[in-house]
Amino acid sequence: MPVYNEARTIDEILRKVSAVPVEKEVLVVDDGSVDGTREILRGWDGKAGVRVFLHPRNLGKGRAVRTALENASGEVLIIQDADLEYDPAEYAQLIRPIEEGRADVVYGSRFVGSAEHRVQNFWHSRGNRLLTLISNVFTNLDLTDMATCYKAFHRRVLPILDLDSKRFGVDAEFTVKVARGGFRVFEVPISYFGRTPAEGKKIRLKDGFSALGALVRYSFAPARRR
Repeated sequence: MPVYNEARTIDEILRKVSAVPVEKEVLVVDDGSVDGTREILRGWDGKAGVRVFLHPRNLGKGRAVRTALENASGEVLIIQDADLEYDPAEYAQLIRPIEEGRADVVYGSRFVGSAEHRVQNFWHSRGNRLLTLISNVFTNLDLTDMATCYKAFHRRVLPILDLDSKRFGVDAEFTVKVARGGFRVFEVPISYFGRTPAEGKKIRLKDGFSALGALVRYSFAPARRR
């Protein structure tokens, strides 16, 4: 769980994750928060399976995800944002294709199925779909939601990831490397309760260009094989 300045939501999201009835560890990486988040996290460290890692300064979401993956010990891993846009109660449907041996990687899609979702900003939604389309062109996957937070994957995927993106290009890097690694990729519908910028949403237009740059960079980089 990468975290940056989420003092308003961190308690609730950790309660929701802790309530999911599966054996788990919860690795929280605070990426240099300055709004009181770190003080709240100190109260969680060591409780309910929660382990807290503190970056000395803001290094970006991608670097926070990498820190968590470097310290994870589970067989199935899930990336979870701290902003309450995604519902941990849906972990079971997210990991089911992996548990049943049908998938190596599962994307939780905000754009398929009939799951409940908050209506998004028009341009934000279209931007996500455009990024996904471009990603599909580069990777030859047929995803509907490349930039979703909810990516679940088996531990066997870790060796080919070696994530290098420090910020929001991490979703594109992950997708390119999974595609080039030949893994079995599934999508499942998820609910989504998106925030507005006024409510604390951090994604901006520049992050879309960062994702595009990552798609190009990692698509033409030498591939690591399993």
